[in-house]
Amino acid sequence: MSRRRWKLVSLSILCLLLLPALVVLAQQEGQPQGQAEPPAEGGTIGGPAPDLGGIDQILEGEEEVFSGSTFSYDPGNRRDPFKSLLAGPELPEIRGPRPEGIPGLLIDEIDLTGIFRTSKGFVAQVSAANQKRSYLLKEGDQLYDGDVVSISRNEVVFKQIVQDPTALKPFREVVKSLNPA
Repeated sequence: MSRRRWKLVSLSILCLLLLPALVVLAQQEGQPQGQAEPPAEGGTIGGPAPDLGGIDQILEGEEEVFSGSTFSYDPGNRRDPFKSLLAGPELPEIRGPRPEGIPGLLIDEIDLTGIFRTSKGFVAQVSAANQKRSYLLKEGDQLYDGDVVSISRNEVVFKQIVQDPTALKPFREVVKSLNPA
C-alpha cells in the first residue's frame, strides 16, 4: 500500500474515532455553564447513545487487513475470480455417509440403461457408476441431490438441486437420454 493511501486511510479512521467526541463537545458548548442537563437513559446528553460496537469491530478487522496478518475478500454477487472457468461443475459436498439405495444416488453418477412401459406408466432403469447394481426409478422418486420429474419413451428428466449462490434458480433440469445424439 502506498504512503499516500496509508495516510488517507489513517486519517479517515482517526476521523471516525473522534466524531462521537466532537458531537458531545458541541452539544455541551451550546448549554450555559452550571446548568448541565442530566444525561438521558442512553448515556449521552440530548439523546440515546450511538452504538459504537459495530464500528470498533469493523476498524479492528481493517487494521488486521492493513497490517497484512489476514486477508479479506467479499465477492458480493460476483463469481470467484480464483475459480477456473474451464473446470467442470463440482459435485455437491457430501457430509457423512450417503443412504443406501435410490436416496443415496447422485444424478451425475447414474447412467440410463433402459426405459420400460408398465400399466402405471414408464419406469427407468439406471446404474450407478460407482456400484455394481441397477435401480428402477419412477416419477417422483427422490435422489440424493434431486428428484425424477418425468419419464418418457426415450428420456428421463431430473430436477437437480444447485449449490451455487449466484444461480438464479436453486435447481437445474438434467435430461438423460437412451440414445444420446
